[in-house]
Amino acid sequence: MEPALYAVFDRAEWAALRVNTPLTLSAADLQALRGTYEHVSLTEVADVYLPLSRLLNLHVAARRNLNRVKDAFLGRPVGRPPYVVAVAGSVAVGKSTFARVLQAILSRWPDHPQVELVTTDGFLYPNRYLDERGLLARKGFPESYDRRRMVAFLAELKSGAPEVTAPVYSHLAYDIVPGELQRVTRPDIVVFEGLNVLQPGGGGRTDSVVASDFFDLSIYLDACEADIRGWYQERFRLLQRTAFQKPDSYFRRYRDLDPDAARQVSGRIWEDINGLNLRENILPTRERARVVLRKGADHAVREVWLRQV
Repeated sequence: MEPALYAVFDRAEWAALRVNTPLTLSAADLQALRGTYEHVSLTEVADVYLPLSRLLNLHVAARRNLNRVKDAFLGRPVGRPPYVVAVAGSVAVGKSTFARVLQAILSRWPDHPQVELVTTDGFLYPNRYLDERGLLARKGFPESYDRRRMVAFLAELKSGAPEVTAPVYSHLAYDIVPGELQRVTRPDIVVFEGLNVLQPGGGGRTDSVVASDFFDLSIYLDACEADIRGWYQERFRLLQRTAFQKPDSYFRRYRDLDPDAARQVSGRIWEDINGLNLRENILPTRERARVVLRKGADHAVREVWLRQV
């Protein structure tokens, strides 16, 4: 990382920027929001999320003022397109829990109560499509996403359309849910979370416009790969006892692996798929983010990098 790009804050320095932002989540709220295998405390919410929500609130107000100026200049009625926050990072780094907690906190600000969360998983091609093209083992890599549909969704969203829809993905079935759509209706803010949100185009005809063109602010969750791999393998072992036990789980075949076999299988999946994708496609996008949250081995955010240029 180029040091001049970012101002780096340790946990205490960043926490001080909370000022008087109130903590609006209870312990029960947080328990409902965090993943089964992810660790977020109320202390971390106060130290990390609240200063970030304060920054975002200021950004949203500034963006609305800019939109009003532009609409006045063009002589048209004042519009209110949603503010879009992108959340990027590796598998198992904690994006899903981070996005849910951020959505909950932002929705408690009085100026923008309607906050939606959309994940890029819904824009994965269906398994049948991937299998026919030999891409099932590349799921999560750039070529496994319908990027044209993703860009069209974001363009319609930012145009101020009264309602837009996104496909729905089932982690249990490991596939797109046929015929099911997430409806996003006049949101104030949209948190757009996924592995690939900051990736540039891949040489296709639509690459003159990419997903990140529609983001107002982007956040990257970062950690050492060795730590993320350990979190992934811990999650795999927990899923063996939970989701993998369900009859309709795509990964049911792994449910009865003994600890050594589970460690070997999850390590191989990491090396062949998730770690490779991190190194080749996800980590190289980190410096495109406006905010980087750097986690320690205990999964807690230790540093915040705020892009200056």
